[in-house]
Amino acid sequence: MSVTLEAFLNGAKIAPEIFKLQPDYRALLMTVEGIPPGPSDSTSESLLLEAESSAREALSKQSVTEIPHVSAWREAYKAFGAKPKKERNSLESLMRRAEGGLPRVNRLTDIYNAISIKHQIPLGGEDLDKYKGFPVLIRATGQETFETNSAGAAVTEHPPPGEVVWCDDGGITCRRWNWRQCARTGLSDETTRVLFILDALEPCSDGALEAAAGELARVLSSLSPDVRTSRSILRMP
Repeated sequence: MSVTLEAFLNGAKIAPEIFKLQPDYRALLMTVEGIPPGPSDSTSESLLLEAESSAREALSKQSVTEIPHVSAWREAYKAFGAKPKKERNSLESLMRRAEGGLPRVNRLTDIYNAISIKHQIPLGGEDLDKYKGFPVLIRATGQETFETNSAGAAVTEHPPPGEVVWCDDGGITCRRWNWRQCARTGLSDETTRVLFILDALEPCSDGALEAAAGELARVLSSLSPDVRTSRSILRMP
């Protein structure tokens, strides 16, 4: 999209039915531009190693399902009909993988995965230049389309009615709140403009959300003096 970072954030919406389902939900949206393109590097690798260490320390004290924010998201998934034992929120999935080593995807994905684990907050990133319209979080009707890949082939899926999904004018950008992102808006080595979404439920505080976003902004700003960020928190009116 060609709109300013601030205008894009102003266009983002969360449907009222989301707050009926989960009144404590908040989304911190952060837009970033001016990121130099490039693959995974020493910055992202260092952050991933730190995140892996952080995850192992946390899991030495409690099981992954006992981590407060993971537990809260498991209950939220049950509330809209997902099966948290099979369909895990992004934070839980990363925590489970961290003990054996996190995936190395690309620099931007590696950075936000590391921040997600360190701050124990689900976090996703979308390529703004591939976005169509503004982000909206809704409960699906079942007619929405989700473009993904399976065994190397493009596949179109439809969510069951009631599933919580992030959408733009081109379809679903993320299924089951923060479970899986679509192929169209995925980050790559060439991405220079990004929408990051940080999801919070109680007991995660606004301060914790801001701390995670602040660290993400600092890391990205260290990549180039041209990096510019803007952010806002969406919550129940």
